[in-house]
Amino acid sequence: MKNFFIIFSLFLLIACNNKEFKPKSKVTTQTTSIQLNLEQAQRLIGLPIHCIDAEFPNKLGQTIGGKEDLQSPRELHPAFYGCFDWHSSVHGHWALVSLLKQFPKLENVNEVKNKLLEHISRENISKEVEYFLGKHNKSYERTYGWAWLLKLAEELHTWDDDTARKLEKNLQPLTDLIVQKYLEFIPKLNYPIRVGEHPNTAFGLTFAWDYAKTVNNELLLNMIKSSAEKFYLNDTNCPISWEPGGFDFLSPCLQEAAIMKRILTKQAFKKWFSNFLPQLKDVNFKLDVGEVSDRTDGKLVHLDGVNFSRAWALFDIVRDLPDYSHLKKIAFEHINYSLPNVVGDSYEGGHWLGSFAIYALNSASK
Repeated sequence: MKNFFIIFSLFLLIACNNKEFKPKSKVTTQTTSIQLNLEQAQRLIGLPIHCIDAEFPNKLGQTIGGKEDLQSPRELHPAFYGCFDWHSSVHGHWALVSLLKQFPKLENVNEVKNKLLEHISRENISKEVEYFLGKHNKSYERTYGWAWLLKLAEELHTWDDDTARKLEKNLQPLTDLIVQKYLEFIPKLNYPIRVGEHPNTAFGLTFAWDYAKTVNNELLLNMIKSSAEKFYLNDTNCPISWEPGGFDFLSPCLQEAAIMKRILTKQAFKKWFSNFLPQLKDVNFKLDVGEVSDRTDGKLVHLDGVNFSRAWALFDIVRDLPDYSHLKKIAFEHINYSLPNVVGDSYEGGHWLGSFAIYALNSASK
């Protein structure tokens, strides 16, 4: 018996000194509202400026069909070769356009415009189209990169500027090809992809819907509406308590709600949403931020992204729905947790998180 108490005491001593047994420290977040201003824009624009010409390191994500495919990132993608991967380069260009459109008094405006014209030239976009038409890469960047390409096209279309007209015209062949890819692929998809990363179907449909709405593409709008209804109309009780996953940068539940908010009437959405996420109607509902343990890890830093994407989805949901206005507090908590870490972050986050921060802040001001 004496030996038992000695062993038991040693076990308690070891357990108390083992980090696994220590309670997790509580994350404190600010609920104050925040809007994008000129000073913030000047800091944030430095991220895409820094990376759109950074060819290496690079994650190509290509299927190699032969020796002829073994080319440098810039040779394969002369428009979108920087920022570590193709989709991050695309939304880096979107970030530049968005900030120039909102803040024409930013420093070095003409230099940035010339850089955009250099990248999004007619010749470079022709080469990008050629890549997508290749035998082995027809599904390249499906649908995350596709979505950001259409978001870039939408941003150019709504920018009242001579440079924007040139860029939009140069980009149009690739824009048209991506639209066609949506029209061909989504109807073949029998089941939506519900992950918290790049292939998420709801995210891909959301940005495509915004583009189609802006340019009045009825064919694309009708396809997205019918597909979203097929995928999501009967969904109930989304398990948001399971979120986020360790590598998520999207919320499967909130992203689904964001597309349904777009395609349904206000009354139809309220009914659907009350069954889909009934707990969000509670004014005391809480949603903890995604905590990042290591911002130098390219996967773990995804959780800063989930904070921004949750925020923009929540802003979409509460718009014109006063019964859910309490969710804005949660959105700002998420932004305020991750925003201070974007500028000055390692390249693992810096090459893409600026775009997420800008889009979240844009959504807050709508």
